Amino acid sequence: MTNFPFDIVGFDLDGTLFDTSADLAAATNHALALAGRPALPLDTVRSMLGLGAKHMLEQGLEASGGFDAETMARVYPALLEYYEANLTRGTVAFPGLIAALDDLDSRGVKVAIVTNKFERFAVKLVAELALDHRFACVIGGDTMGKGNAKPSAAPIHEMIARCGGGRAAFVGDSIYDILAAKNAGIPNIAVSFGFLMQPVEALGADAVIDSYAELIPTLIRLGDSRSATSSTGAAPA
Repeated sequence: MTNFPFDIVGFDLDGTLFDTSADLAAATNHALALAGRPALPLDTVRSMLGLGAKHMLEQGLEASGGFDAETMARVYPALLEYYEANLTRGTVAFPGLIAALDDLDSRGVKVAIVTNKFERFAVKLVAELALDHRFACVIGGDTMGKGNAKPSAAPIHEMIARCGGGRAAFVGDSIYDILAAKNAGIPNIAVSFGFLMQPVEALGADAVIDSYAELIPTLIRLGDSRSATSSTGAAPA
């Protein structure tokens, strides 16, 4: 297949490629138990996802008896240790993802991960799911150094460089994802099935998809739209 508008498609990880909520909830409840707090239901923890592990635990402490910095400092390392040892017990790819990756591969498109999860966790997670061979690179929140996680454009630029350059688009579920793509000047797609902290329309993405069955047609549409804009002499959005 030829004439696909993008050479690279990048993805966020949590809430975009994979539903990691079960394992993140288990890690949260492990930390809460160490703090003498009651466990929280999965749906409650799921509403706390999307802004990183620290935010998740802060919200979990608040919901289970109140946040305090001393407890946070004591149990946060235990949360990370537990999560690293139990990354994929309940983690699953979102429906249609593998077929979409197959389609992109058949078109010669490189796919990559840019996440604010620690790089070692992201690399280990995709390896345990036997999907590491599908991604040209995995960039974590700590890969580029302090201050260079999403919404910075730095990890998006690094993704493009590691993939050999070319036209890129990015897919995510948070405001950090969409802002990072916009800051890097590339088209972006929000998924409505992710760990949303606000209505998906509020993210201001170039497009929204409700399932991975919509990914390829949406990328084609975005590419066609950008080509048409460029041909008029107007600056890309």
